[in-house]
Amino acid sequence: MDKKWREMAEGYRMTFDWHTHTVYSHGKGTIEDNVRIAHERGLREIAITDHGPGHLTYGLSMKKVQEMRAEIQRLETVYPDVKVLLGVEANTRYGAPYIDLTEEEEAQFDIVLAGYHYGIPGAGMVKNWLSGQFGWFCGETSDLRVRNTAMILDAVYNHKITVLTHPGDKGPFDIEDIARACADTGTLLEINMKHAHLTVEEIQAAMKYDVKFIIGSDAHVPGAVGAYLGSLARAFEAGLEPERIVNIEKI
Repeated sequence: MDKKWREMAEGYRMTFDWHTHTVYSHGKGTIEDNVRIAHERGLREIAITDHGPGHLTYGLSMKKVQEMRAEIQRLETVYPDVKVLLGVEANTRYGAPYIDLTEEEEAQFDIVLAGYHYGIPGAGMVKNWLSGQFGWFCGETSDLRVRNTAMILDAVYNHKITVLTHPGDKGPFDIEDIARACADTGTLLEINMKHAHLTVEEIQAAMKYDVKFIIGSDAHVPGAVGAYLGSLARAFEAGLEPERIVNIEKI
């Protein structure tokens, strides 16, 4: 990370973190572990957003949602300074309903994030993986880019998605088309701490449109909750105005 951009980022703090994982999917900590770190770091809000149930290896069990809700209600009395949201990071897919949640399942959450991941049937996992690993051989085909982009647009236009997570990760996507759709629907574009996306170049492409951004820690361990410096430095390097990032404020 360039020292100039990091020093700029250090002049700000994260106010809330809406992208964290727990043992209910493939995170390493409990809900309370994440909330406690949020409290210690002065966050006003945290969302618990484990992976949607369609993932083949670490999807959330919908049978556990009420258990998670009860734990969050308990923690609200223990950490009254932190608002805790029960969310989900849904997995996008090619066919309807375009994410791995039914309408009834979606209604059980306070907030819905969505992003593309491997391990989802009907989402081009093999082709996207090959494109990322051996693009020089199999090619980053225009057809794959078109199909992937359409998958995201279908998800955004057919669901109330608050945050589109790590756009551009794990396959070829048209970021400008995605940014235009997110501007239309009020969906936030995430600058992810765990993944390199949005990249500097992708931020620059997206910021041409009237879209807002959010930093997500994508914490898979409690210690990563509230992490933001790398993403914010990337945003500053791209020339993004801090006012367009909804969860930071100047110190």
